[in-house]
Parts: sequence; C-alpha cells; structure tokens
Amino acid sequence: MRDYRSMKVPQFFLDKVIAPSCNNDANIIEAFRTVPREYFMAEAMKMQAYSDDALPIGYGQTISQPSLVAMMIYHLQPSKQLKCLEIGAGSGYLSALLGKLMADVYAMELVIELVTAAQQKVRKMMLWNVNVMKANGAMGYADKAPYDRIIVSCGANSMPKPLIEQLAEGGIMLIPLNGTLTKLTKNEGTIKEEALAKVAFVDFVHT
Repeated sequence: MRDYRSMKVPQFFLDKVIAPSCNNDANIIEAFRTVPREYFMAEAMKMQAYSDDALPIGYGQTISQPSLVAMMIYHLQPSKQLKCLEIGAGSGYLSALLGKLMADVYAMELVIELVTAAQQKVRKMMLWNVNVMKANGAMGYADKAPYDRIIVSCGANSMPKPLIEQLAEGGIMLIPLNGTLTKLTKNEGTIKEEALAKVAFVDFVHT
C-alpha cells in the first residue's frame, strides 16, 4: 500500500464537494486536505475515491458520501478542546478527520477486520488521539464518558439510551434516526432535537 503522504487530495474535491457542504469552514476543509479518502479504501475502489458517493468497504459496510461527512462534521461544531465518541467507525476515515479537529476521539466498530485496518491507518498517520476499538456502539463507551460530541454513522430506529446518558451537558450528538439525520443538544438534562436531512446509512446493530 502506498504511504498516505504520497496521496494528494484533489483541489476540485475540496472546492466542489467539501467546501459547500461545511459552509466553507477552513479547519474542516484543511482536515479533508490532509486525510486522503483513498487511503481508507480498497485498491479496486481507489479510482472512485473522490466521487461524491458512498462506496463499499466490505463486510456489508460503506464509506459515507463525502459531502454528507463534511456536513455532519460542520454540525458537530468540532474544536481542539472537545472529546468525541464515534459509533460505527467503519474504514476509519471519519475517525481520522475527527482526530484532526478534536482533542480525543474514541471510535467504536463491531467488525474486527475493519477495527484492525482502521487502527493501523490512524497509527501510520500518527493520530495518537484517535482510539479505534471493537465494541457494541449501542452501549457507548462509559469508561471515558461524558463526551462533548457524539457522532453515529449508522441508522437507528430508536435512541440508544446509553448514548444520551454519556453526552456531556451542553454536548451535541448527531444520529441518523428513522432515516433522518438528527442533531441532539443536551441542556440542563433536556434534549433538544433538530432534523437536518434525510439520509440512508447501514443499520445500527443492536438497536
């Protein structure tokens, strides 16, 4: 496999796909510039890496549409002072992007082959603040709770209660809920819901 440092993210991808999806947020655009999407994809799929499409990564999973990833990160309001929990790490692409934008990232994934591959890639990128682990995302990760931000990359039919409990006061969670990307904000123990967009994700296991 080529070293990620030899992979150049095309400018058209940043200008035409990412920038419009994140309200031209310079920090988010820079994260996408320094995290090549092709690095997280199988050799046979690399030619399509910078199309704005969700693509298969094996094991019934996909790497999400880049414009949707950029939009989700924007609504997550990332900063270097925040701790983030990611559910459904998949290829590790979003984990790496979040690692560029957050203080600490704890990423859950059930497919051990994907966990192993993602771990290797984030380590090679020297993203020491990103921890990818095999775990049931529906239960969250209580050991490091509470989290300032939680992002779920799989479709849920109901709200996983442990994730709500592990969200910090003032925190934000993004979750595809019954086909709608939903932004949840926790304020004085009350959850405010905001529908952002209709989306399609692989199913959240154990929900």
